Amino acid sequence: MELLSAIPSIAAEEGGGDNPLISIELGVMIWTLIAFGTTLYVLSKVAFPRIADALDRRRQAIEDSIESAQRTKVEADELLDEYRARLKEAREQAEDIVSRARKAAESLEDESKVQATRQREELMAAARRDIEAETRRSLEEIRREVANLTIVATEKVTRKALTEEDQRRLVEEALGEVDFSTLAKEGTGRS
Repeated sequence: MELLSAIPSIAAEEGGGDNPLISIELGVMIWTLIAFGTTLYVLSKVAFPRIADALDRRRQAIEDSIESAQRTKVEADELLDEYRARLKEAREQAEDIVSRARKAAESLEDESKVQATRQREELMAAARRDIEAETRRSLEEIRREVANLTIVATEKVTRKALTEEDQRRLVEEALGEVDFSTLAKEGTGRS
């Protein structure tokens, strides 16, 4: 209280004694303190608990939001890890599929080569058989031609018709002189 009583004397010394805002009156000051205390008491009983509740609710909402954000972050991290794992698995499966496709293609290529080789050998064997058959047919034709030429030549030389027995004997002699095995070997040797 001494401080309060000292304030009017300080204000009077400064020359502000005439101003009602600066002048201190003890009665007004007491009533101001009572009004201030009453207001403070009413605010502490009515307004401050509500403000404190609002602040607590706000703090709780912020904490809940932070926890929710952390949970969401953890879930997002888990989903990201799961996504990465699935992506890795998908890549491995894709690589496996590509690997199997390559192996299948190589196997198919090998089978195709084997089949082509087999077909070529079959065609070569068939061509050899055809050549041998054609060679035999040609040799038979040559034999007939040689026999006919022998008969014609003999008839011209002897100027008479030969009997069938003479014709056969001359043909056999002429055919005996011609070596058809050499002709057959030459025919198949060219293939």
